[in-house]
Amino acid sequence: MTIKILNLYAGIGGNRKLWTGDIEVTAVEIVPEIAKIYQNFFPNDKVIIADAHQYLLEHYKEFDFIWSSPPCPSHSRMRLLKNNCDEAEKKYPDMKLYEEIIFLDCFYRGKWVVENVISYYEPLIKPKLSNNHYFWCNFLIPKQKNEKRGIRTKGVKYKEKINGFDLSKLNISEGFKEKVLNNCVKPELGKGIFDFAYSKKQLTINELNSEGKFFSSQP
Repeated sequence: MTIKILNLYAGIGGNRKLWTGDIEVTAVEIVPEIAKIYQNFFPNDKVIIADAHQYLLEHYKEFDFIWSSPPCPSHSRMRLLKNNCDEAEKKYPDMKLYEEIIFLDCFYRGKWVVENVISYYEPLIKPKLSNNHYFWCNFLIPKQKNEKRGIRTKGVKYKEKINGFDLSKLNISEGFKEKVLNNCVKPELGKGIFDFAYSKKQLTINELNSEGKFFSSQP
C-alpha cells in the first residue's frame, strides 16, 4: 500500500532524504529557487510552490502522513544569546507553528509530526525533545542523539557532507548554499522518525488507542 506523504516547508529535503519504501511524496516550498533544488534531488516527488500553511488547510485529507517544519527564526533561542540579544530584531513569535499543531491534533486522522527548533520561551504546547529539535506528533518517537554544538559555524563543505547533499554543481551563491543547509533537518533524524511511525511497535500502540492520540509529550 502506497503511503501518501505531505512534506511542508520542504526546503531542499533534509528530512525526506532517507525515506524509502512505497511512498508518494508531495513537497510544498514557497521559495522557487529552493523548490528547484528539491526537485533536482527528488525528481519523482511532486513539488508545489505555494504557502505551506494554507496548503495544509486545503489538502490535509489527501495524505496518510504529514511532516511540517514551519519557519523557526522567530522562535529560536539564538535570538536571546548574550552576544546578539540587543541586536536581534524584536518581533512576535510566528503563531502558525501552534496553529498547525492544534489543527492537526484536532482534525487530522493520519500520522503527523511538526518540527521546530528549541524556543527561547517555554513552549505553549509541550513537545518532545530529540536531537536538539522540538517535535509534536500523534505517535511515539525514538530519542535521537543530540548533534554536536557549533555545526552552524562550520563551512559549506562540512554541512554538505553531514547532510548528504552536494550543491557544488548548482549555480547558487555560497551564502545561499549555507542558508538552505542550515535549515536542513538531519536526514538520519527524518528517517528515524518516519520509520518508527510505521514500525510494528508503533502499529501495536495505535491498535490499543482507537483515537491514535499518542501526543509527543507522553512518556
